[in-house]
Amino acid sequence: MTALDLFNLKGQRALITGSSAGIGLALAQALGQAGAAVILNGRTAPKVHSAVDSLRAQGLSASASVFDVTQAQAVRDAVAGLEQEGPIDILINNAGMQIRGPLQDYAEADWQTLMRTNLDSVFHVGQTVARAMIGRGRGKIINICSVQSELGRPGIAPYTASKGAVKMLTKGMAIDWGPLGLNVNGIGPGYFKTELNQKLVDDPAFSAWLVGRTPSRRWGELADLGGAAVFLASEASRFVNGHILYVDGGVTATL
Repeated sequence: MTALDLFNLKGQRALITGSSAGIGLALAQALGQAGAAVILNGRTAPKVHSAVDSLRAQGLSASASVFDVTQAQAVRDAVAGLEQEGPIDILINNAGMQIRGPLQDYAEADWQTLMRTNLDSVFHVGQTVARAMIGRGRGKIINICSVQSELGRPGIAPYTASKGAVKMLTKGMAIDWGPLGLNVNGIGPGYFKTELNQKLVDDPAFSAWLVGRTPSRRWGELADLGGAAVFLASEASRFVNGHILYVDGGVTATL
């Protein structure tokens, strides 16, 4: 097997949560291009099926699984159904959200919503999929962290707390499940041009500040994440465990 062969995902099935748009869809596309059969997830059926159609139009193998990652029983039911069709070899826990606001005024309901989506979902889906992976003695799990797993900014303290927790949960998963044959790692995206960040992209002052403090001197493009995902999903990363790969243009390297 050559070095390039190690990155081939042919014959692998990958579940990507929150993948009807944005980063999740870009990651699904990258894994599909590497040969994996990708399973797209979201709560809104039309959006998920539209995303599946877009990947199939590119000649990729894609299917849909519509369920709410914050609901433990819904997760268990969905994963059981998917496992009946074939093993889930790769899981990317990507589902996430942002609710900004001053910490002193932050509503408890918003805190709970944010934590259920960003953190609880990683536990529910990760644990459920891992149980089947452990039975096979192999599996790849990638949790989507953030530069906010390491760095803070005004007005996003709850989000920073959630992503810091995902980072440490990733390490804990690797410690507990590594001896059982699993590789669990994280990707920490920096600031990317996505629908969720469009207001920041369109803000000249913020964009100038961000580009000025980023060593690569630009915003991230979704295509920048694909290689990292394929690496961590493939045999090329077979001795990488508990690592957070920051794809951020160098933001976490500089003050």
